[in-house]
Amino acid sequence: MNFPILSTLIFLPLFSSIFVFLVKEKKDNYSAIYISLFSSIATFLLSIFVWYSLDINSSDFQFVEEKTWINNFIKFKLGVDGISILFIVLTTFITPICIISCINSVKDRVKEFLIAILVLETFMIGVFCSLDLVIFYLFFEAGLIPMFLIIGVWGGPKRVYSAFKFFLFTLLGSVLMLVAIIFIYWLTGTTDITQIYEIKIPKEYQNLLWLAFFSSFAVKTPMWPVHTWLPDAHVEAPTAGSVILAAILLKMAGYGFLRFSIPLFPHASEFFTPLIYLMSLIAIVYTSLVALMQDDMKKLIAYSSVAHMGYVTLGIFTLTKQGIEGSIFQMISHGLISAALFLCVGIIYDRLHSRLISTYGGVVNYMPKYSFFFVVFALAALGLPGTTGFLGEFLVLTGSFQKNYVVAMIATFGVILGAAYMLWLTKRVIFGKTNKEEIKTLIDTNKTELLMLSTLAFFVIFFGFYPMPLIETLNVSVDNLIYNYEQSLNGTNIVKND
Repeated sequence: MNFPILSTLIFLPLFSSIFVFLVKEKKDNYSAIYISLFSSIATFLLSIFVWYSLDINSSDFQFVEEKTWINNFIKFKLGVDGISILFIVLTTFITPICIISCINSVKDRVKEFLIAILVLETFMIGVFCSLDLVIFYLFFEAGLIPMFLIIGVWGGPKRVYSAFKFFLFTLLGSVLMLVAIIFIYWLTGTTDITQIYEIKIPKEYQNLLWLAFFSSFAVKTPMWPVHTWLPDAHVEAPTAGSVILAAILLKMAGYGFLRFSIPLFPHASEFFTPLIYLMSLIAIVYTSLVALMQDDMKKLIAYSSVAHMGYVTLGIFTLTKQGIEGSIFQMISHGLISAALFLCVGIIYDRLHSRLISTYGGVVNYMPKYSFFFVVFALAALGLPGTTGFLGEFLVLTGSFQKNYVVAMIATFGVILGAAYMLWLTKRVIFGKTNKEEIKTLIDTNKTELLMLSTLAFFVIFFGFYPMPLIETLNVSVDNLIYNYEQSLNGTNIVKND
């Protein structure tokens, strides 16, 4: 295909943001919302077309675009495979939902907020399409800017503190990755990852380079103990900001582990696997216990995100087919479920302007439709069979059991804790006693809120019962990742591509 479909996919939201910027109405924001929504839906449909056109029986990067940016140094190279396409589709799916949520939650500077969302979408898609280390780094770090503005301008009372904490944590973690990229170029003479896969980085350099990339991905995931920025960012961020942060931005680090850490540094990945196991298990158990102690709904869901991402990192570094496929499935699942839970909190916050669990109780008596969806997503978050949450965790635990049954058993204990804090939250908010008169004034979900929640609920349940479209897309690419990893450990310089 000669048409630059991936470039179009990346830059369509950015191009659309120019038209949003040109909207002159100050009082009526609907024109800006309609333009943003139209462009984001068009981007989503284009991503579906790319997914449909992808040859899932090939592990090669497809729809490859390659342009020289800086002579003899950097190429603007793009491509997708079975792993990256799912994250692209997730990104383009969540963005329209974020834009719809703006109708009720964002009252000031709506046009500027929409521009930030569209620009952020461009950077996020770029991360998942990049086949050059420098281009990946630029997209990876550029996403900090619109997210910083979303939190810092439209956030809560402590928005400035949270925005700076988010920015500094993630930026400082990525500085070492930039140094590592420069060293890789000095070592191999290229930043094209497909060429680096074939060249192979010498074993003696891998540990330090792995740690440099890990410093960035661990903060972004976030892994314990560098997770403290996430609860602060979530609490202060507007609803759309929390949705996109939980659903997409956290997944960029998991993708980075799969695309860079394991294939570029296989010996180091093998060496540091026990460290990943330890940090993942602490994240699963410790942050679940912390979630049990929260009185703020957003903080509870934020800590649950850290725990769920612990399953992701655990699954990736089992380096088994079930573990890796489970971790990817868990990322997709968490993207849908966490987005839905933050939307649920945002909906009720717009009515009573409180996120405290103690404020609510007996919501089911006054908001039955809302309560139904809240319960569905809470059950999905704790891993109820028939939802995406179950399949992701089940595959990760299966993969980890193959490698270390003690690790698997400790991780299973985290599932019990997850059920504890989600059921506790549901009981107190939805089914508790109505102790405050304000609860009686609550109005059930409107049409836009029902549209968002029902759409997310549909896919959470659909892929829970029928995960094959996702698994089949992943299958060959994951097989190729594991094959090349094992060959690299054995000292073979063969890169398998179908």
